[in-house]
Amino acid sequence: MPAINYLYIALGILLLIIILSAIRILKEYERGVIFRLGRLVGTKGPGIIILIPLGIDKMVRVSLRVVTMDIPPQDVITKDNITVEVNAVAYFRVMDASKAVVEVQDFMFATSQIAQTTLRSVLGEYELDDLLADREAINERLQKIIDKQTDPWGVKVSMVEIKDVNLPEEMRRAIARQAEAERERRAKVIHAAGEFEASKKLSEAAAVLDRTPSAIQLRFLGTLTEIATEKNSTIIFPVPIDLLKAWMQKQTAGEVKPRRSPRKK
Repeated sequence: MPAINYLYIALGILLLIIILSAIRILKEYERGVIFRLGRLVGTKGPGIIILIPLGIDKMVRVSLRVVTMDIPPQDVITKDNITVEVNAVAYFRVMDASKAVVEVQDFMFATSQIAQTTLRSVLGEYELDDLLADREAINERLQKIIDKQTDPWGVKVSMVEIKDVNLPEEMRRAIARQAEAERERRAKVIHAAGEFEASKKLSEAAAVLDRTPSAIQLRFLGTLTEIATEKNSTIIFPVPIDLLKAWMQKQTAGEVKPRRSPRKK
């Protein structure tokens, strides 16, 4: 085989390698930021794209999927001077791939740092009770602040959620005592309200029984029926004081008799 044929084969293989190196395949969620001799040309994708080989065109892949970023625990001093450890999670995605590559060196790292500093500064404006009770409002405020700062980078922060608020041990015990005292207060209020309602009903029942004497006898008989259903060895019969009033008056009259004066001799 002549040497010229080897040369053609080598050139063919080299040309094939150059063509293959110029072909890029981007997935549906990927975009390619193209730089031509250092200048930004634009964004291409998804699908097959052709680059000018030999280092003329360079491409940076950028994913457009939502990124779930865990914000490391941060030591926060609340407005009422209590130190707590708070961690959170942020959800964001790249909306403009060219800005995410050109405007910031590493948009993932930059977004993480912005989220950490914003978390410390915002939570420091709240007292501990508000931090535990108003998480929804705080999450919304964090999302708006971080999104405003990352918007020039083409990054959209869709959600920020506080995950855990770790309290010091002595503060946990104080909150537990406060919760227990609150439960006792509510129990006492409910018990007092029940006693008040019961006294009102008893007062109304007493008024009805006072107007209808026969109702007292019916109640008396009903009580005896309830006692008879149980296995009792001793039954105490309550007797109304009105039945004994006449007998007591006679006994009192018999005991008190007028004294006779002594006769003079």
